Amino acid sequence: RTRSLHGPCPVTTFGPKACVLQNPQTIMHIQDPASQRLTWNKAPKSVLVIKKMRDAGLLQPFKELCTYLMEEKNMIVYVEKKVLEDPAIASDESFGAVKRKFCTFREDYDDISNRIDFIICLGGDGTLLYASSLFQGSVPPVMAFHLGSLGFLTPFSFENFQSQVTQVIEGNAAVVLRSRLKVRVVKELQGKKTAVHNGLGESGSRPVGLDMDVEKQAMQYQVLNEVVIDRGPSSYLSNVDVYLDGHLITTVQGDGVIVSTPTGSTAYAAAAGASMIHPNVPAIMITPICPHSLSFRPIVVPAGVELKIMLSPEARNTAWVSFDGRKRQEIRHGDSISITTSCYPLPSICVRDPVSDWFESLAQCLHWNVRKKQAHFEEEEEEEEEEG
Repeated sequence: RTRSLHGPCPVTTFGPKACVLQNPQTIMHIQDPASQRLTWNKAPKSVLVIKKMRDAGLLQPFKELCTYLMEEKNMIVYVEKKVLEDPAIASDESFGAVKRKFCTFREDYDDISNRIDFIICLGGDGTLLYASSLFQGSVPPVMAFHLGSLGFLTPFSFENFQSQVTQVIEGNAAVVLRSRLKVRVVKELQGKKTAVHNGLGESGSRPVGLDMDVEKQAMQYQVLNEVVIDRGPSSYLSNVDVYLDGHLITTVQGDGVIVSTPTGSTAYAAAAGASMIHPNVPAIMITPICPHSLSFRPIVVPAGVELKIMLSPEARNTAWVSFDGRKRQEIRHGDSISITTSCYPLPSICVRDPVSDWFESLAQCLHWNVRKKQAHFEEEEEEEEEEG
């Protein structure tokens, strides 16, 4: 990014605590997650505030935050246009002076990717996923306040937001780089076959978007949590082939398959029985959904491999795909989904550090390893055992 710097890319060594292991063949850099810090090339001036929609309880925090950013920090504040169209905000005369200073945008219409220095989310984990979807390239650092229902990805509490926002603006914060997936969907356009003679169109040149005699459409997405391929409304099992770097590794027969990032490992993948992976681990997880096989277990593959998923030739029905729960669409025979690690991670600002925040989320949100403690022996029983 030209306006801000949010740390090195994930494959480089971070900070003075980094270890270097060396042998005659290779050099491996092992980063210390606690050494990842947010720094700025110059003081941030613009901030994007994302508020969870249809939640009246967020109106007051939203007003307090925006007023503070504009009047106390002299920042340019961007919000989505539909946020200001909320009747409760539109009719609030006391908020009118601040409201007129907003810069607004519309999703899928306005490109704000080069205007934002950092992002503040108010809501649940869905606000962070939405923020990710707005930036198909480099993502500004994200500060997320948990004002929603879960809050696994939103570590900040809103009570003392002024001091926490000030620390971020001053560059005094830890950051975790959450890897994303780059997904390319190629579809054959139904009923649009075009005659091509010797690979050339009528004008003598190869038509754009044509592969031999079938017109194809390609779409690309950046995904923070997971890509889900499922059977949709069909009563038949889904039947899809999974390729890794061009080699067929398995056919998934069941309700579908989840391809997730480490960040997404604690979402749908965890519900489907997968392990939970810390976001600093460079990996891609493949998790079957209700597989019709006792031996099909979730697997973890290295970040950077390319997965390709297609309907099996013998599949009885089509499949459906969604990206972080959005853009759901049908996949037919001849269509393909290519997935690899994106070179544009999402920098998520931490309350303390990547390790502490993650285990705190496991404990608070998922109640990981919570059980009644085992009672200890009474002293008399211990003495009797020792005498015996």
